[in-house]
Amino acid sequence: MDALSEEDFVIPPVKYEYLDHTADVQLHAWGDTMQEAFEQCAMAMFGYMTDLERVQMTEVQQIEAEGHDKESLLFHFLDELLFMFSAEPFLIAKKVKITKFDLENFKITAIALGEEFTIGKHTQNAEVKAITYSAMQIIDPPEVERPEVFVIIDI
Repeated sequence: MDALSEEDFVIPPVKYEYLDHTADVQLHAWGDTMQEAFEQCAMAMFGYMTDLERVQMTEVQQIEAEGHDKESLLFHFLDELLFMFSAEPFLIAKKVKITKFDLENFKITAIALGEEFTIGKHTQNAEVKAITYSAMQIIDPPEVERPEVFVIIDI
């Protein structure tokens, strides 16, 4: 993993929202690029699990994901991050930065900056049980519009 710069610790503006969905929650994220939309979707997932204002960036974890198309790549990207939270090191990310975003071979390398989830310090909002393909949408419009992603998570 390359050395981190000061910019790696700057939190980007929030570009996601939560949309109601029966028994689940739909994450809607966007960005100036598709890469940013994927990063924001990851942050939406973590933000739904806890109050990110309480999370400090003291640990860095690298994850990799791959798929056979954009949808499976997004699914596996979020699933790897959820696994990182659900198993050692129980990392709750305050920021997710994609360092390699390959849409030709459908591969992502990313770093998650955060800390171990600690009950008492961190609020326990909804538990995310799984990422789903249900109603998943990836909108990659021409240059004038913003890329968007919609993902339903099972809570």
